[in-house]
Amino acid sequence: MPGSRQDLRQQLQALAFAQAGYFSAAQARDVGYSYQAQKYHVDHGNWVRVDRALFRLVGWPGGADDTYARWSVWSEGRGVVSHESALAVHDLSDANPARVHLTVPRTFRKADGAVVLHPGDLQDDDVESRSGWRVTSPVRTLVDVADSDTPQETVDTAVADAIARGVTTPRRLLARANRATRAAARLSDALTAEQG
Repeated sequence: MPGSRQDLRQQLQALAFAQAGYFSAAQARDVGYSYQAQKYHVDHGNWVRVDRALFRLVGWPGGADDTYARWSVWSEGRGVVSHESALAVHDLSDANPARVHLTVPRTFRKADGAVVLHPGDLQDDDVESRSGWRVTSPVRTLVDVADSDTPQETVDTAVADAIARGVTTPRRLLARANRATRAAARLSDALTAEQG
């Protein structure tokens, strides 16, 4: 069929462009690339193998948020950058986690030592879209870290940064935390520290 290779390439490129150049073997297969064709493109330098069943277009320019797009594709688009990683994205505190934190549906079954998975449910207003990946909103992020084992000092700094930048208000933050009692207590402590 004339033009079919070009059509495949255009479909794959459109998909990869929306995901910071990344795509999975399953996505390539859905577009029409057999596993043999995938091996061919890697062997001939057309695609870069990033990990098992994960590729990137050759020559895609690197960016500061590449790692988040990579793990989003790995999670089949189901993972949302959250917790300490979301603090770093939103520049709240000086959090710089060694592993990427993702909130995933409770039914998610993949695992990798480079990510910390947090099973949970997110509402639409809990999530912000970025180029090729998603991140929890600043308020949801603050509630998540307050409800986790994140050190209180980090929670205090993140809350102070969010209040100072007008990202949220103490009232809104505490109202959002009512569903998680540990988070409410830790956020209250952080707000007390911020006011003191």
